[in-house]
Amino acid sequence: MKPAYLVPAVLLALGALQGCATRESQQQLQDASMALQSVSEEPQILQDAPKDVMRAGESLDRAKRFADYWGSAEDVIHYAYLSKRYSEIARQHSEQLQNQRRATQLNMERERLREAVQQARILDMQHQGRWLEDQMVSLAAAETDRGLVMTLGDVLFRPSSAELGSSANRTLLKVVHFLQLNPKRRVRIEGYTDNRGDKAENFALSKARAQVVGEFMQSLGVDAGRIEVVGYGEQYRVAENASARGRAQNRRVEILFSDEQGRLSNPR
Repeated sequence: MKPAYLVPAVLLALGALQGCATRESQQQLQDASMALQSVSEEPQILQDAPKDVMRAGESLDRAKRFADYWGSAEDVIHYAYLSKRYSEIARQHSEQLQNQRRATQLNMERERLREAVQQARILDMQHQGRWLEDQMVSLAAAETDRGLVMTLGDVLFRPSSAELGSSANRTLLKVVHFLQLNPKRRVRIEGYTDNRGDKAENFALSKARAQVVGEFMQSLGVDAGRIEVVGYGEQYRVAENASARGRAQNRRVEILFSDEQGRLSNPR
């Protein structure tokens, strides 16, 4: 038999352990509740992953019921963990479906663009001369000492990414039309950034953005041999980097067109 004076100490120790377990289980409950609330407030997730959200809610309800009983902290933690995990799965499932939908939409858009290119090829020869002149104007290209240059602004890309936004399709389609009607012309695609961030990362981003423009043009039928790609990173700014407007101007992709014989000026 334990001495009488040890009994209070044992009870205090058990109480302390129970208190720690309760604090942990309450924290788990709170985290699971916040995770469930987060996914429940997004209609797209509710539409894409209703079963996962429902399982998250059911697991959270079980955890809350166990929280009312003494000595059930492990069960609370277990079901709270399951609830939080189901919420994470719901978000991941929704993101996966959204990416699939975006990919499908992009493929459909590119197919429409290919059809538009094909239609441009069969334009009546008598009207191609005037149409070509209109295309040159609509390209918003500028004549420079390096040749004809078209500038694609940063807004055509997703922020800090080399992924083209949907607004880039119409602009690049004009370039593809122009090249299809001028089979001897070539282009050099040059990427630039502002001076924020790491120089090496900026250089890589500038090259990646130029590359994705070239790949997009190839996907619409422009031969790879007619395309050069180069990244310059922070070099050759066209405005000061001290202002947001200036930095936006420096984040660009330039398309340099060759002459009618396919001769490009020397790289910078």
